[in-house]
Amino acid sequence: MNKEKFDIGLEIRRSVLGAEYVDSSIQNATDFNMPMQELVTEYCWGEIWARPGLPKKTRSMLNLAMITALNRPHELKLHVRGAINNGLTKDEIQEVFLQTAIYCGVPAAIDSFRTAKEVFDEMDKEEN
Repeated sequence: MNKEKFDIGLEIRRSVLGAEYVDSSIQNATDFNMPMQELVTEYCWGEIWARPGLPKKTRSMLNLAMITALNRPHELKLHVRGAINNGLTKDEIQEVFLQTAIYCGVPAAIDSFRTAKEVFDEMDKEEN
C-alpha cells in the first residue's frame, strides 16, 4: 500500500462521503475486508479522485450516472450525499437522473430518484 496515496485518498473520501461514515468503515473493517478499504481509499480516492483533470462536482455527476447504470442503491445513497457535499443541487441531481433514464433505462432512473429522495429526507431530518 502506498501510504501517501492512502492518506490523500482518506482526506478526499472524508470530504465527499463524510468523516463519520469513512472513519466508521475503516474502524469497523475486519481482516477480511480491510484490504478492500485500503484499495478503495488508495486507488479510487487517492489516485482517481485526486487527479486535477475534473472537479469533484463533475466526478460526482459521473458517479451518480454510473452507479445508476450499475443499480447499486447502497453506493448511490453515499454518492448522493457526496454530490451535495461537492456542490451539486437537487435540481442538478434530478437532471443527472433524467439523463440516465434515456441511456440506462427508466427503471434504473426511477430507483435512483427513489433512493435520492430517501437521502434528501434523511438530510432534512438531520438539519432539524
